[in-house]
Amino acid sequence: MSDDDRIAVVGLACRVPGADDAPTLWRNLLAGFDAVRRTAGEGVPAGPGWVPAFGRLDDLEGFDADLFGYPAEAAALLDPQHRLFLEVAWHALEDAGIDPDRDPAQTGVFAGCGPNRYLHHHLLGNAALAPGADALAEDWDDALTGSGCDYLPTRTAFALGLSGPAVAVQTACSTSLVAVCQAGQSLLDYRCDVAIAGGAAVVSTRQAGYRLRPGGLLATDGVCRPYDAAATGQVFGNGAGAVVLKRLADARADGDHVHAVLAGWAVNNDGADRPGFTVPGVSGQAAVMAEALASVGWDAADVGYLEGHGTGTPVGDAIEVDALARVRRGAPGPLLLGSVKGNLGNLDAAAGVISLIKAVYAVRTGQVPGTAHFTGAHGDVDLAAAHAEVSASTRPWTGERRAGVSSFGLGGTNAHVLVESAPASPEPDRAADAPGPVVLGLSAGSPAALRELARRLAARLAEGDLAVADVAHTLAVGRRRLAYRDAVGCADAGEAVRRLTALASGGPAAEDDAARSWRAAGDLPVTPGRRVQLPGYPFRRTRHWIEARR
Repeated sequence: MSDDDRIAVVGLACRVPGADDAPTLWRNLLAGFDAVRRTAGEGVPAGPGWVPAFGRLDDLEGFDADLFGYPAEAAALLDPQHRLFLEVAWHALEDAGIDPDRDPAQTGVFAGCGPNRYLHHHLLGNAALAPGADALAEDWDDALTGSGCDYLPTRTAFALGLSGPAVAVQTACSTSLVAVCQAGQSLLDYRCDVAIAGGAAVVSTRQAGYRLRPGGLLATDGVCRPYDAAATGQVFGNGAGAVVLKRLADARADGDHVHAVLAGWAVNNDGADRPGFTVPGVSGQAAVMAEALASVGWDAADVGYLEGHGTGTPVGDAIEVDALARVRRGAPGPLLLGSVKGNLGNLDAAAGVISLIKAVYAVRTGQVPGTAHFTGAHGDVDLAAAHAEVSASTRPWTGERRAGVSSFGLGGTNAHVLVESAPASPEPDRAADAPGPVVLGLSAGSPAALRELARRLAARLAEGDLAVADVAHTLAVGRRRLAYRDAVGCADAGEAVRRLTALASGGPAAEDDAARSWRAAGDLPVTPGRRVQLPGYPFRRTRHWIEARR
């Protein structure tokens, strides 16, 4: 395969239970942290069948409306799923070091979300929104135009100024991984040069728990146990995630940081070869994995780790492993199998991209996190037939690192993506690291955000592994020009940390010509260097929320 046939993951971001960003998620996974909250408290339903467990997302009601250009009234009417995806798309582009205002590449958006439960439970029939009743929005029906699932990618394209394809994907729990597959194909077809792919889900605005129903798929004890003997069902959660993709050849030519490479993928549907519409099909799941492998000429034995769908439903997990066994028949050696849902719950339309982010970190770092709550395989989950094993603890991964990611949606749409470690980058020109003055330009939507950005950047530079020339280059080419700007000049990381710390504390602004030009017009010299990962924008969220109707 040539670099033109493979897709580079150059940026990623997420917001999930227990983690406001991808690095925090990864640390939580390595530690085996279970982010599902299990609390019964005041105002929380109780009674027979109520299970107080949910993958809660902190500050769900908050949104940086000013940054994204929304009046308070409009922000309060906006689906929280749209808000979440705007944030993770912004952060993913920052992680990629791409400023769409300065980058001529055509950028597409491929994404989806779940049903608008905020509209259903908080807005429809709410007396506070009745016309003529001192309403928040006199004609709120018109104000809600564009709030449906179809408009998530187009809203993102509008907010971020992206002119490539903006395509909504709706395949239930496989939504965001199908979006990744569509984005990758659009890049291979040269329909766009950069693509944002992912999804968002707010399964519950109350985030308190759920009530069991006879014959349902939810866990009786509020614990998601993928593939485990004690599994009784799944637990849901809220969250969002996005990746930024480019053709590998372009990423290497542009000097991008490549997290990992997508070698191939496939999407299909189970069709009618299953007992019912809501029941997954073994043949369909096996076929989608086999097709993805065939698309790149890999054998099943080439994949050392599979981030599975693994919802913790005994029937679903057994079908998944049965399908895996069909694909791996005769494959030597054990395959390590895992599922992030034991840590976070099922994030519905965002689940697939979060699984992909986990797999990307695994192939990049050579560590495979354990699967939370696993003690031994369920009697119907035949790991031996699949030559697979599930580990409860983090394991090192040596040698060639190739992974698969599966996501299966209710209704039978299956997606499978193959991930491999990034090729070695050419040795950089270390002349960029030579001592010399550079300008670090910061930009934010408010003075408070600017100070917080300076604090975060100082903390990152204090870790000592970044060249200031690379930081200056990334800030110059990969960050948006916003209303509030300041800059510090520095010759090395130590000086940068001191000056950024002073700026974060409200100290005097720099008075050199470069800083004055940056503050006045957003003009910043582009220092030669590489794109590196820097802290994301500190959103200044405030509460924009309408309480559920009474």
